[in-house]
Amino acid sequence: MSGHGFHVHGPHDHELEHAQQGAHGGGHESGGMINQIAMFTAIVATIGAIFGYMGGATQANAGLYKNNAAIKKTEASNQWNYFQSKSTKQSLAELARDLATRDDEKAKYQSKVDRYEKEKNDIKLVADKLEAEATEWDHKSDEQMHQHHRWAQSTTVLQVCIALAAIALLTKKKWLEYAMYVAGAGGLAVGAMATMHL
Repeated sequence: MSGHGFHVHGPHDHELEHAQQGAHGGGHESGGMINQIAMFTAIVATIGAIFGYMGGATQANAGLYKNNAAIKKTEASNQWNYFQSKSTKQSLAELARDLATRDDEKAKYQSKVDRYEKEKNDIKLVADKLEAEATEWDHKSDEQMHQHHRWAQSTTVLQVCIALAAIALLTKKKWLEYAMYVAGAGGLAVGAMATMHL
């Protein structure tokens, strides 16, 4: 206790004073390093969480787009089956026309042949359009998976950065602090690549 210039403190007070001087006084460099690493780690962890969310979102989108592609492929397959059934009917109508002995029968079967030919052309247009849509959905799915991999790579590098930060804090090694900053910059660079679809 202190009173009129006379100051007495116990061992506990001495330790508190020494710890306070270590953080603010003589150990200023170490305290500054701790504060910098703590702040950097908090920022990197927040960015990493956002990148992790984006990675999950792009993976989900890739799955949805692949599903849409499969649906369009099935619809196109159905159209091609329908096209094939019209081709079969057209062939039978052509055979009936060729075997017919009367002109009115030949004309009746020829009109069926003409109708099936027109229907086949219409079906083919629909099937080709569905196949093009399936290809487009596949392409979108592939793009989303590529972007997902970029987000995952970025998140992984940022997690390594956080691990380096923890080791740097424990060991107080300056080179580990520099490695942490390099890893953080690398993770942000890969995240920027994901944002730009590279």
